[in-house]
Amino acid sequence: MTYIMVDIEADGAIPSDFSMISLGAIVVDEPLDKTFYRCLRPISENYNPQALAVSGFSREETMNFAPAKIVMQEFSEWIGKVCKSRPIFISDNNGFDWMFVCWYFHHFLGENPFGFSSQNLGSLYKGIVKDTFKNFKHLRQTKHTHNALDDAKGNAEALLTIKKEYGLKIKL
Repeated sequence: MTYIMVDIEADGAIPSDFSMISLGAIVVDEPLDKTFYRCLRPISENYNPQALAVSGFSREETMNFAPAKIVMQEFSEWIGKVCKSRPIFISDNNGFDWMFVCWYFHHFLGENPFGFSSQNLGSLYKGIVKDTFKNFKHLRQTKHTHNALDDAKGNAEALLTIKKEYGLKIKL
C-alpha cells in the first residue's frame, strides 16, 4: 500500500454547489519529495467569500486556474506513477477532503483510483494515544498555511513521526 496524504482548499462546503480550488498530495515516505499540487478553476457560479479567503486566492485568480477535468486526470496519472501498490487516501479532515476528491474523480473521470475508502490522521492519532481529546498537529514541521501542499506535507510529517515515536505498524 502507498499512503498518500491529501489536502484540499475549497470555496464552499460541498462539491458541485461549490468548487475545489487547490489540491495538494504527497507520498508518505522519506524523503517527502513525491508531491502533487494544482489549482482548479471553479466549476460553479456559487462561492462563499469567507471560504475562498482561507485559500488566499481571489475569485478573479481562480478563474484563470486549470480546468478541473485536466487536473483530475493529471492527479490520477501522478497516483499511477508514484504508487507501486494500492493507493491509500489519508488526510487531516478526510470527511471534507475525501468528499471533494472522490466527487471530482467520479464526476470528471468516472472512477476514483483510491477506491471507496479513506483514512483520517486525527482519528488514528487519537486511537494511538488513547485520548479522543488529543490533537496531532504539534507533530507537524511544515507550518499550516492553507496552501494545500504545505498542509499535506505537514500532515505527512506528523504521520511519519507517529510511526517512529509510537511504533505504528504501517508499511510505507
